Amino acid sequence: MPDQKALSTQQVAAMLHVSCNTVYELIRRGEINSYRVGRKVRFTKEDVDQYIARSRHERSAPKVKTAELEGGLITRADWDHHFIIAGQDVVLDLLSSRMQQKNVAALRAYLSGFEGLLALYQKRIHAAMVHLWAGDVDRYNSPYVRRLMPGVGAVLVNVSRRMQGFYVAAGNPKQITGWEDLCREDVCMLNRGCGSASRVLLDEHLRRLGIAPSAVRGYDQETGSHLTLAGAIAQGKADVGVGTERVTRKQAGLDFIPMQQERCDLVLRKDSLEQPEVQTLLAVLRDPAFRRELEQFSGNDYTQMGEILEEV
Repeated sequence: MPDQKALSTQQVAAMLHVSCNTVYELIRRGEINSYRVGRKVRFTKEDVDQYIARSRHERSAPKVKTAELEGGLITRADWDHHFIIAGQDVVLDLLSSRMQQKNVAALRAYLSGFEGLLALYQKRIHAAMVHLWAGDVDRYNSPYVRRLMPGVGAVLVNVSRRMQGFYVAAGNPKQITGWEDLCREDVCMLNRGCGSASRVLLDEHLRRLGIAPSAVRGYDQETGSHLTLAGAIAQGKADVGVGTERVTRKQAGLDFIPMQQERCDLVLRKDSLEQPEVQTLLAVLRDPAFRRELEQFSGNDYTQMGEILEEV
């Protein structure tokens, strides 16, 4: 790496208008990438640019409107007067914000993949993000669309691909490398809630291996998000959890063991494709500037974003 591209801690502190101690704290928390030359810490300009981009989007998240619930269901009034996008990825917040800027009354519903598909089947939402793996056929998403939306024509529009794997303490002290390690007596895990993609991925691999959930210590201990799960592992509250790689870049004291790349798609009813709101959604997803914006704060693969990958 050419010396002129290497930045010192003092230079990065000046660029960010913070103290050197703050830069060291960012390194400790895993919020900014760095490398060492001997005992000296060095950064690339790309490291600093990526940190600034992530901070801009994650700390100043777009203000998005959320759908109202009535008896646990999204109200018909919201369905009639808004375009509702379901899913838990922050990318959908950015998508919703962009659509609002284009005069589409977009709302967000923070539902799991299972919940989103059922709501789309019931005509309670207009688009649902799913990243659910079917272990029997080794495919993502379309098997669940067929099962949970019988008789409804649908299309799967790609948003991204991202890595799922194990959160473990730094150094992986329990030497966890595969799904079969989860049933070891010396390993305790934390789980995600029913219907979440991480939970489905875990359950499918346990089923394929013939491992009963009761054989996994901590299987019934659930957390609400990848971030809280990762934090709990880093604090030593359990040995392992299943989640997405991106969270580990912000959490000190944590390592990530990649296990499987998942495909994240937006599911739309086929008969809605010509609606102006859907055309706006597709236009945003296919906008190169929007893709570049996402790539600045996320390591996900957006190569096929906006492409219709399957019809069901």
